[in-house]
Amino acid sequence: MSFDIKNVIELSPEEKRALLVKMLQEKASQAKVYPLSFAQEGLWFLDQLQPGNAAYNLPAAFRFSGQLNTEALERAFNEIVTRHEVLRTTFRIDQGKPVQVVAPYKPIEISTIDLQDLPLTKQEEEVLRRSGTEGNLAFALAHGPLVRAKLLRLSDTEHVLLFTMHHIISDAWSIGILIKELATLYEAYAMGQESPLVELSIQYADYAAWQREYLQGDVLDQQLAYWREQLRGAPPLLNLPADRPRPSVQTMRGAQLKFEIQGPLAASLKSLCRREGVTPFMLLLAAFQVLLSRYSRQDDVVVGTPVSNRTAEETEDLIGLFLNTLALRTDLSGDPTFLEVLARARETCLGAFQHQDLPFETLVRELGVERDLSRNPVFQVLFSLQNAPVDAFKLPGFEINRLPVEKTTVQFDLMLFIWETNAGLICSLEYSTDLFERATIERM
Repeated sequence: MSFDIKNVIELSPEEKRALLVKMLQEKASQAKVYPLSFAQEGLWFLDQLQPGNAAYNLPAAFRFSGQLNTEALERAFNEIVTRHEVLRTTFRIDQGKPVQVVAPYKPIEISTIDLQDLPLTKQEEEVLRRSGTEGNLAFALAHGPLVRAKLLRLSDTEHVLLFTMHHIISDAWSIGILIKELATLYEAYAMGQESPLVELSIQYADYAAWQREYLQGDVLDQQLAYWREQLRGAPPLLNLPADRPRPSVQTMRGAQLKFEIQGPLAASLKSLCRREGVTPFMLLLAAFQVLLSRYSRQDDVVVGTPVSNRTAEETEDLIGLFLNTLALRTDLSGDPTFLEVLARARETCLGAFQHQDLPFETLVRELGVERDLSRNPVFQVLFSLQNAPVDAFKLPGFEINRLPVEKTTVQFDLMLFIWETNAGLICSLEYSTDLFERATIERM
């Protein structure tokens, strides 16, 4: 593709969106080999350092309640593999550079494991065990597919679908797309109809090629200027008191602690947000950064946060790795009140979200951050708030519910995930077991 983008900074938001759509809709190439997106390049690099590490697996488990048509389910699953080329993508070296290669469609069989003979309590234990095992099985990026599925039969009317993708071809948003399409296609196929889904106008590889074209020149310079200033003099490490010495190489072994914030406390948080003119994200981030500041005894705290990075309508229905990670740096010096910290966090968030196009991998390279295999660059703690979780999708006489999957890996020292629900907040604090004992995380 060749677009004149030197004046793109002067365009209005509406004109930028129109330009983005135009660029995305022009196919990058008809070839089967494509460049990696910047985010893919970062994950590919990490996989080269630690081949087969399962820390970047995206596991999911769904319970199907009702009379399941397994043939329609497998057909629906394979239609999604047909629709989304990224699910048929592998990664190799071509002329010294990593590339993504889209393979021709080949059906993927959903193997069924029968657990009907087990008692109910044993069934639930086995579902939990197998979901954990499946989620932690490594993928080889050079050999496909990078997606797999298994079906656990609990009874004639209860099944659990275990589904795992590698992060290099997917993100959390993509899991929502997958289950929505799966429900839509299943309903159609079970009734003997054809797919009602509209053909995708672009594929993920087109986006990756466009991103390479877009992020250069004035666009790149403007983004870099903001982040260089924002992170000037930032501490390279958040010194949380650990229970054990940091290993020389991250193993990414981890665990998670789940808890909930409900009732009067959840209601009072919403009230505080309205009163101070902030979002729940800003409020919870500020509280988390205060906690981290107290533990680390540092008043300069940098926390990472993922953003969906789907800035064009055409990308909203695509499975793929669009996710970007932003570094949110908040100044807690001068013994501020919490409301003062909240105001500072608000300004940090507004500035960061306005400059979210710069891939984190590019930022690390341009800042000249020295790579250290013992820790993540720029920040070692991640915070994420999701206000649209994948909970349940209903079909006539049928229901799909997402189940929790026990994780034994972690990508950072500490990761706080929060989901907003009608009842309050569901939280998961994931932590490196190389550094922290569970009792420490419980106190935190």
